[in-house]
Amino acid sequence: MITSDITPDVRDSWQVPTFDTPLWLGRLHQWCVVIPVINEGERIKSLLARMATLKIGDIADIIIIDGGSTDDSLSLESLQQNAVRGLLVKTGPGKLSAQLRCAYAFALDQGYEGIVTIDGNDKDDPEAIPRFIDALKQGVDFVQASRFITGGVAENTPKSRDFAIRFIHAPMLSLFSGFKWTDTTQGFRAYSRKMLLDRSVAPFRDVFMTYELLAYLSYRVPKLGYRCIELPTVRRYPKGEVPTKISSFKGNLSVLLVLFRACFGKYDSPMDVEKCR
Repeated sequence: MITSDITPDVRDSWQVPTFDTPLWLGRLHQWCVVIPVINEGERIKSLLARMATLKIGDIADIIIIDGGSTDDSLSLESLQQNAVRGLLVKTGPGKLSAQLRCAYAFALDQGYEGIVTIDGNDKDDPEAIPRFIDALKQGVDFVQASRFITGGVAENTPKSRDFAIRFIHAPMLSLFSGFKWTDTTQGFRAYSRKMLLDRSVAPFRDVFMTYELLAYLSYRVPKLGYRCIELPTVRRYPKGEVPTKISSFKGNLSVLLVLFRACFGKYDSPMDVEKCR
């Protein structure tokens, strides 16, 4: 299915990893919540249970994009019991950014007006999701969760990560994007359809394979004049455990390299790079 605002030539230009669709019950709402996961075990079960208690499924369709889990945490029966309407399983190469490209392309094809993304590791409080959707309804194009602004809560954040976000990652993206960001590494966000379809943003490219897409959008979207806001949220790390796919040294170094590349325009749309020549 390709909706009327996506022409066939544009859709054919998108680079999207291959994926299977073991579960799809159809679109009910204008908004969806995309949850990227890989071997999240009890964490994704806890998050889905919390979302079911909050009745998130009454205002948005819940879609899980699995990177290839092998822990049997995503049985179709349990997903449907928690109001999940879609399960996509990436079969092509890549990590988080590749997963997100699969889910975002699928969501846009289905006609959703906006997408909320929340990590599947149960660190973020899903009670904020309705506020993200309200912001999209009011014309905001990029909503970023922040534990560091008034009303936000940061619990048990590793000290090295807290320092890197506050004094390296967020300040750099703020400087180069022209928007004051405070919490730029987490994936609890919301995007408008209009922004994701902008060919000057062009998120559907194979250059986005690991964590590039998150940094790139934080840099690129404000520069293009889209409406961006941060909303206060709660982000809790469990005591004695850091549920993350980013390894301590090599992974953090990779995130920093991605940050520098994004801020210096290395991921900008080829169409806009050509215009600047």
